[in-house]
Amino acid sequence: MHGPALLDRLRAAASELGLGRIGVAAAAPSAHADALRSWLARGHAAGMTWWMERTARDSVDLRQRFPWFRSAIVVAQPYLPYDGARAEQEGILPHVARYAAGRDYHAVLEARLEALAAVLSAECPGQTHRVYVDTGAILERELAARAGLGWFGKSTNLILEGGDSWVVLGEILTSVALPAGTPVVDHCGTCTACLDECPTGAILEPYVVDANRCLSYLTIEHRGALPEEAAASFDDWLFGCDVCQEVCPWNQRVAPAADPDFAAGDALRRTTLSEVARMDETAFKERFAGTALLRARRAGVVRNALLVGARRGDDAVIETARAARADADPAVREAARQALAMARGSAPAARPRATGTPPQSAFDAPDDGVL
Repeated sequence: MHGPALLDRLRAAASELGLGRIGVAAAAPSAHADALRSWLARGHAAGMTWWMERTARDSVDLRQRFPWFRSAIVVAQPYLPYDGARAEQEGILPHVARYAAGRDYHAVLEARLEALAAVLSAECPGQTHRVYVDTGAILERELAARAGLGWFGKSTNLILEGGDSWVVLGEILTSVALPAGTPVVDHCGTCTACLDECPTGAILEPYVVDANRCLSYLTIEHRGALPEEAAASFDDWLFGCDVCQEVCPWNQRVAPAADPDFAAGDALRRTTLSEVARMDETAFKERFAGTALLRARRAGVVRNALLVGARRGDDAVIETARAARADADPAVREAARQALAMARGSAPAARPRATGTPPQSAFDAPDDGVL
């Protein structure tokens, strides 16, 4: 076991590399293996079920795949790209989850973590490592909680100790044994703002999210056409959803990240919904190169733009939907039909959204129990 001095040097190097808070979780079986299996059995993983079931054995104990694994260095990277209300932003920024406003965080964070791993290799020659950023069979939030970085909010987002869930996570799995952090107490208290305000009711109960209803899943990961009810539920989101974080009392005190890689890009500020709805493959890749929007692919983003624009009564998008009925992609064609039905008022009504106000007393609420 290497002592605290090495961890202090790694923290200093992480700061120089532009990384956020780091903590360490020791290699150990997951305490949530049964909960994961139950969640999968209930179908809450939606289209991700097949992959998550196939990789569950590895994810609940990473030593199954990596026998050399001793510690996970976990980084919580701040990304809040702008100050002020989302609705005040230009272009399609109001319709894009904040983590996707700047450069693709996968590439940004992976490069910084590899640089930190090089520092670790210099300190511990011969060490073995793997870097992950929202990829692979990794229970990232559990590792972050075990590392003492924060707690699981009722929305299932990690909330850093002291507040702030506007972070993305990355890990270095290493063969080096490092001093592990101490888990922090759950401070959500009696607050239910994230459950009350979820546009689609995807947070079924505290700490349980149904991906079949979650806008982050539907707008990004879901491939192909959307069921009628899902198409009508898009609220205002083109890519991802931030509502559960917007209403969280712990996030009311968070300032934007002073990191140019996560600053909102001009491409999103100068692009309108109707322009997105008209994009072909080439235009889509050129406009959003280097951003996370590429993950949803051209068909997914155009599909979403048609639905959001129709719900907003955007005449330019509705006109584009008429032409999109002949699009080469069947998902876009179906979205065009759904958009036009929405414009005519013949589409299914969206689920009513709760209007509760997040209780500010949640900052001082008693602990309701940890995961």
